[in-house]
Amino acid sequence: MSSLIEDLLDPDSMPDETESVTLVQTHISMVFVGDRFVYKIKKPVNFGFLDFLTLEKRAYYCEREVELNRRLAKDIYISVLPVTFDGKRHRMKGRGGKVVEYAVKMRRIPDERLMKSLFRKGKLKEGYLIKIAKVLARFHLNALRNAEIDGFGEPSRFKVNTDENFEQVKRYIGVTIKKKEFGEIKAWTNRFYRSRRSLFLERVKGGRIRDCHGDLHMDHVCLTRNLPIIDCIEFNDRFRYSDTLADIAFLLMDLEYHGGWNFSKILWDEYKSLTGEVETEELLTFYKIYRAFVRGKVNSFQVDDQTIGTENKEEAVGRAKRYFQLASAYILGE
Repeated sequence: MSSLIEDLLDPDSMPDETESVTLVQTHISMVFVGDRFVYKIKKPVNFGFLDFLTLEKRAYYCEREVELNRRLAKDIYISVLPVTFDGKRHRMKGRGGKVVEYAVKMRRIPDERLMKSLFRKGKLKEGYLIKIAKVLARFHLNALRNAEIDGFGEPSRFKVNTDENFEQVKRYIGVTIKKKEFGEIKAWTNRFYRSRRSLFLERVKGGRIRDCHGDLHMDHVCLTRNLPIIDCIEFNDRFRYSDTLADIAFLLMDLEYHGGWNFSKILWDEYKSLTGEVETEELLTFYKIYRAFVRGKVNSFQVDDQTIGTENKEEAVGRAKRYFQLASAYILGE
């Protein structure tokens, strides 16, 4: 039987004319990159917080991905396409055969215009950060809010996320995180819930719990026309239904992880002036720690991914260690 990956790396299997196809893998997706378009297939995995095990679930979440991401990137997300297998090879051309997967079709974003790329090249300017702040402030101030979403701002509801993180990272103690680091971050987080409960409740009362992006880091911000922001969380509502502070904290943390502390300050100062944020520094630190720990966890998962090579796994381990170290550094710098 032919391999799905091998077949879809053949340009003739693609629905649109392309000279070449390359593959980028994450812990949950296989992304086939053509000349003008990108096709993302969800892996049949279940991490507890995410369940793509059945074809029906993968189809549903592909549709949700397109729907939700059109909020911040309406020109990028095009449609959902079936991937078929005729007994000989896989295609995305709809020429018959059994539907075995679904793919989200997107316009290809120029890699060199991603926020992360501009940062690495020393081309990320203050003007860009002000534009990003404006887009995010407008999005957060107008994002969906209702009684159900408000409930996710309760400290007991958000604690579900941090408890899950600690449970899922336990197996990587000694691999990507030191036992002492793990214990200190967990203890600090649980103390914060007890001693700062009122901070969470004030945010609920103030209408700051919204249907957010949920995965807001530099790889997902493109500095092209209309400034599209891609790849929001579609697979679990509780990761999107959050304090807007938790959303912006992810991007601030990502800048700081890469050494962009001054850029993080510029972005935060502009964003809070546009949204009226005041006296939120303690809670912002809490969410930065949470976000750094999540990134450490996600990179740790790649240790067990059988579809990626040893070199990529080693790189993931290194990234995970640095994210966990940043979470610890936030605690020390309180």
